[in-house]
Amino acid sequence: MKILIVASYNKGRFAPFIVEQAEALIKMGCEVDYFGLRGKGLCGYLKNLPSLKRRIKEFQPDVVHAHYSLSGLLANLQRCVPVVTTYHGSDINKKNVLPFSKMTMRFSAWNIFVSQKTLTIAKPKKRFSLLPCGIDISESQLTEKTVARQRMGMSLTKKYILFAGAFDNRVKNAPLAIEATSLIHEDNVELLELKGYKRDEVTLLMCAADVFLMTSFSEGSPQVIKEALACGCPIVSVDVGDVMERVAGVEGCVVVASDAQSIADAIRCAFTFEGKTKGRDAIFRDGLTNFQVASEILRVYNSII
Repeated sequence: MKILIVASYNKGRFAPFIVEQAEALIKMGCEVDYFGLRGKGLCGYLKNLPSLKRRIKEFQPDVVHAHYSLSGLLANLQRCVPVVTTYHGSDINKKNVLPFSKMTMRFSAWNIFVSQKTLTIAKPKKRFSLLPCGIDISESQLTEKTVARQRMGMSLTKKYILFAGAFDNRVKNAPLAIEATSLIHEDNVELLELKGYKRDEVTLLMCAADVFLMTSFSEGSPQVIKEALACGCPIVSVDVGDVMERVAGVEGCVVVASDAQSIADAIRCAFTFEGKTKGRDAIFRDGLTNFQVASEILRVYNSII
């Protein structure tokens, strides 16, 4: 089966979770190619239509899989090949984008939503499934805290809070995380910004941290939460995206109210957790390895061909 992935390429690369999902499909026997979209907004995307049609004619895919609604809307302007569109959260949560997403839903042969909250907002009538993106599982996620800290040049005595993103990303709500950290009133506590690291370094940071913290205003199905679970890092998060479902039943991981004091109290509790959480087991339980998710996507492809 031949699959053409259509997604934004404005940053000079495809999002890692898109590439990892495609690589899992390749391992399952699919032939996969990519078409990268450049430009901002619908008008910017429309300029890619002639070259997208040429690529479809050359590659002759069985399915076009678009990631995010504007990619899906563009992909559906050709009607020769069925389109599967995955909605990752921002294309549903943003009110100015939602009308375009609803239009894409009507045209797509199948629609995939990564969280129940986005599904509830979108209210699709047919041809849809709830399927979060998966993650890769590796041995490096089992690295012990002391070893991970030594490899990253971190203190062995400090208490580290790993923030779920860059401080300058407004959606991540760093001011709330900073305020909560200031209320902990313990020595040697440091809030780390998750920015500028390679993927293997991110894994080591998650193994090295005492707690992973998310305070975002909105999310779809955040990959970093799943990755922190796979690394066994305790998690403190506000109720955003599908975090509640992901951490359900995992001791050491908690969803709290979106206020600084509640977050600070939860972080102090997380500091007392010893060893790794059983978050890795939760990933397998929920079918969220890339192989498990790719198997479900392959069923979708087969159903629409």
